Amino acid sequence: MTPSEPPDVTAVRPWLLRPRQGVQPTTSTELFFDLVFVFSITQLSHYLIEHPDWRGALRTALLLALVWFVWIYTTWVTNWLQPDQGPVRAMLIGVTLGSLSLSAAIPQAFDGTGLLFAVVYVSVQVGRTMFALWATRGSPWLVSGFQQSLPWIAGTSVLMVLGGLVGPVAREALWAAVIVIEVVGLWIGYPLPRRGRSRPERWMVEGGHLADRCGAFVLIALGESILVTGGTLTRHVDLVTFGAFLLAFAGSVALWWVYFARSAAAATEVVAQAGERTGALSRVAFNYLHPVIVAGVIVASAGDERLLAEPGAPTTTVAALFLLGGPALFLAGHAAYKMLLWRRPPTSRITAVVVLLALIPVVVGSGAPVAVCASAALVVTIAVIVIDQVAVREGARVAQSRGPRSPLR
Repeated sequence: MTPSEPPDVTAVRPWLLRPRQGVQPTTSTELFFDLVFVFSITQLSHYLIEHPDWRGALRTALLLALVWFVWIYTTWVTNWLQPDQGPVRAMLIGVTLGSLSLSAAIPQAFDGTGLLFAVVYVSVQVGRTMFALWATRGSPWLVSGFQQSLPWIAGTSVLMVLGGLVGPVAREALWAAVIVIEVVGLWIGYPLPRRGRSRPERWMVEGGHLADRCGAFVLIALGESILVTGGTLTRHVDLVTFGAFLLAFAGSVALWWVYFARSAAAATEVVAQAGERTGALSRVAFNYLHPVIVAGVIVASAGDERLLAEPGAPTTTVAALFLLGGPALFLAGHAAYKMLLWRRPPTSRITAVVVLLALIPVVVGSGAPVAVCASAALVVTIAVIVIDQVAVREGARVAQSRGPRSPLR
């Protein structure tokens, strides 16, 4: 038995566990669960649009992190459990309802619905973990992981509820503490006295499934950005606004292309074949880096709303941060994701981030129209796509020129 293999025991409810035979498909139950998060991303985008200042950005980030914890930890559970089995499906439907309630509380989360947001969050996190303990009974490494995490979740639950009871400023601090504890706890393996840490090589992760699921969430976020621009367009349709809509749509397509054209499938393959590194890779790639990518889409969506509302107006600092900072955040998260998996810096994305950030004071200082600012962001993103395509063709040409590898080499 290797260090990454579980002890040879029989699970009490083996029919609830997913088989470990290649990359597991995403089920209709999981997709139904995902639908709620279209609403979540819409709520977060509108929150940022309505609070276009540093405090609004901070609160949007806090809410996104908490929403992400609900989604990603549920996705980890369905990586181990079979979603189409009755008890697991019932759990997912319950979490779906909780996530819908959580999303409905987002607009006033730092005002009147803070306690509702906190109670729903705690109910989902604790309830799902308790269910997972019941479902994985007899699988020592899976049970151990949930046993390690439960006291940490209970601790953060207290802080969440306290945050819902206090004023907005204290709520920010307490909920930020919850996020820090969650991030650090997972990173160090949820250590407990006399039990040690939960080791990522024992997490029995099917990495390809997690990669596909996170790709689906990015697709949800991009789809929501199109819904926001489409909804804005319907308020006032003329040639100028329609041109701005086409520009915003092209920006969404460009971000989709960067993530999905080649990287998504290749990343799934890398994570699926990572062996004992799968747990550690998945922890960083999906819990820590993908919310950065999603945040980039949300910020860019807020920028698209500005673009459609006033395409010819001079670019303000807020508009520039939305229109240029959103793609920069997306590309920075994707650059970190690629660097983690392939262990080499993606130069095109890093350069694009630097260029986008450098353009912010330029467009603001020059008073360039909002449409020009959006066009600049689109040109930089397309440049990344072109460089990627050239690199792929060059790699294929070099491989072809070398010919088949000799068995004597």
